[in-house]
Amino acid sequence: MAISQRRLTLAEFLELPEQKPALEYETGAVKQKVSPKAPHSRLQFWLCRLFDSSDSPSKQAAAFPEARVTFGGQSLVPDLIVYRWERIPREASGRVVEDFTTPPDIAVEILSPGQGRAAYEQRCRWYLEHGVEIALLVNPRNETVQIFRRGQEHSLLRGDDPISLDPVLPSIRLAVRDLFSALWLRQ
Repeated sequence: MAISQRRLTLAEFLELPEQKPALEYETGAVKQKVSPKAPHSRLQFWLCRLFDSSDSPSKQAAAFPEARVTFGGQSLVPDLIVYRWERIPREASGRVVEDFTTPPDIAVEILSPGQGRAAYEQRCRWYLEHGVEIALLVNPRNETVQIFRRGQEHSLLRGDDPISLDPVLPSIRLAVRDLFSALWLRQ
């Protein structure tokens, strides 16, 4: 839903106070993110734990849920972003910067009820055009994952199809079914 009647510049948008759910600046319009439902939240948490290796000796990557990234003339809040360890934007002291202005290596969008798939497919393509290596569009309703890579057609994955994150996270191997198993909490 667009919340601004007049067009803002990116600089004007970045001066707005933060809100919950977050505001995003996309193609000159200010939009508020949809509040996530439980399956969305569960998948986001599960993927964050899977992708983040900041506590392990290998230190391959760090995952950031709901972190604002501003690049390519837009300011978005993907459901999850991942930076390879050596690319994490840091201050000279090593502390993570306040504002990410470098495209992440992976951007993940998880559809919530009421969000249009076509708009998020377009967003995933935009990510690739502006430096992101891999974009994932996760659909909890039909348990599919669309994977977008630069220079390739996107793939629709389901069931036992593998989700390959090469070359960003080559050590992670999982099937679509494994991802959605996070939604089934049995006693």
